[in-house]
Amino acid sequence: MRIAQIAPLAESVPPRLYGGTERVVAWLIDELVSLGHEVTLFASGDSRTSAKLHAVWPRALRLGRPRTDPMVAQAALLEAVARHASEFDVIHAHIDWLHLPLLSRLGVPFLTTCHGRMDLPGFPDVVRSFPNAPFVSISDNQRIPLSEANWIGTIYHGLPADLFRPSFEAGSYLAFLGRLTAEKGPEAAIRIARAAKMPLRIAAKVPRGDRNYFKDQLEPQIDGEQVQLTGEVNDETKRQFLAGAAALLFPIDWPEPFGLVMIEALACGTPVIAFKSGSVPEVIDDGITGFVVTGEREAIEAIGRLPELDRSQVRKQFEKRFTARRMAQEYLHHYTALARDRTSEAIPA
Repeated sequence: MRIAQIAPLAESVPPRLYGGTERVVAWLIDELVSLGHEVTLFASGDSRTSAKLHAVWPRALRLGRPRTDPMVAQAALLEAVARHASEFDVIHAHIDWLHLPLLSRLGVPFLTTCHGRMDLPGFPDVVRSFPNAPFVSISDNQRIPLSEANWIGTIYHGLPADLFRPSFEAGSYLAFLGRLTAEKGPEAAIRIARAAKMPLRIAAKVPRGDRNYFKDQLEPQIDGEQVQLTGEVNDETKRQFLAGAAALLFPIDWPEPFGLVMIEALACGTPVIAFKSGSVPEVIDDGITGFVVTGEREAIEAIGRLPELDRSQVRKQFEKRFTARRMAQEYLHHYTALARDRTSEAIPA
């Protein structure tokens, strides 16, 4: 098949550091190419891909200098897609809602994977404007606020089976990996680790808009001994970070659409202790790959139960449920179905 992938421009594909969506897009593309498909990626020029790269902007917007108005770059992205759309059997967009007015009128089969939360103001109005646009969710829970959308499937994220080497030794510390925002639960992770009398290592970036939160709420608690901040990590340092942990703490306070870090931990053989919110009960097999808990007290108790878990079984569940090959095959099923149904007319202007 001739497949186009449209990536966000905030980060390169794959991202240099933080960036879950762009990382998933990179893994999906590599699997599609390895399966023999012709893939074109519309993304920033500093992307590295096994697909044909159509660079629509020189550098990813987050790290690019001087800073660019993102609307300008997005206009360039849509123009490039419009010019080349007829060259593809199917177009797969990962840019939220931006492309819908365009692709709904071009007559080329397309689908959208939503990577973020769906419960924000205005989303239902957009969905009602494009009732025939096909969407793929990354968890069943993600769909709940927009049940009226044209959901054609749920496809869990996957990562390459050989990306992380697992460790089956009991780890010596608790890990927290993610953005340092209140909804991700770093304060809860610190309280849980202190109550369990275990070291906590935090690998995370500080978002520009949350620097005051970090300065006021988190920095005073990071003593460099029991609670350590290591900063952002790349794939290799992430493997070492996760594989050496007794467990990943995932004490979220928001409807997490998927939670890529959870399956990264599972790939390392590291169990996850996560609050029961969003996608967590779909991703974590309670009592096998970790523990799904309702609050901090249960999380502390779960740390004491970690010896009950077999880290080799944690890795086996990852291989069964969350590889990039499985993800690509499921998307191909939908690509094929959409390409067969080319008789539907574009939405009139």
